[in-house]
Amino acid sequence: MFRKHRETHKIQNSGWLRAAVLGANDGIVSTASLILGIAASNASHQSILLAGTAGLVAGAMSMATGEYVSVHSQADTEKAALAQEHEELKTDPASEHRELAAIYVTRGLDGTLAREVATQLMAHDALGAHARDELGINDIMSARPLQAALSSALSFAIGSAMPLLVAALAPGAHLIPFVFIASLLSLALLGGLSAHAGGASRVGGAARVTFWSVLAMVVTMGVGKLFGTFV
Repeated sequence: MFRKHRETHKIQNSGWLRAAVLGANDGIVSTASLILGIAASNASHQSILLAGTAGLVAGAMSMATGEYVSVHSQADTEKAALAQEHEELKTDPASEHRELAAIYVTRGLDGTLAREVATQLMAHDALGAHARDELGINDIMSARPLQAALSSALSFAIGSAMPLLVAALAPGAHLIPFVFIASLLSLALLGGLSAHAGGASRVGGAARVTFWSVLAMVVTMGVGKLFGTFV
């Protein structure tokens, strides 16, 4: 009798983790950049906070909408592929059996064993076997539009709240350095944690996020300073 062996791999977190990390990272970078750009243009403290709040709300809605549409398109593609595969299994099961067996041969099984494996798997769950081994669709990686949208919106809002809170509490004369430093520290921490959750190097993850975030904030500050000069 076989005992079921359970393993937990970090790739199982990749779907929600990708959306959550992307949302939080975008929330910090975009809102911090917006605040810094407005602040560099010599705007009032009230205007800076208003712009940051608007950026939080608009960004969260945009992230949710974009993620939902994108992932839903993936889900529609998967659904159509499964429907086609289901029809092919009904109309020509022999060809589908040969196709599945050929896949196992390319993975290292000999022809006899590959045909036997294909026979047993198709007897158990023909569509599931073809979805997994031919189409690459499984429960871990399958598209979940609503989950991705909510995760992105919530994580964006949480990320955006950090620079906005710092801007609200920081003295006016020191708002720019406070927001800049706090955002960088938060982004480095986020990059390290997300890399660790995915099984990658924490230092590398933090460095990548920090570098591109600094670039985004500096460019936005430069634009704000340039336009502020002419206002």
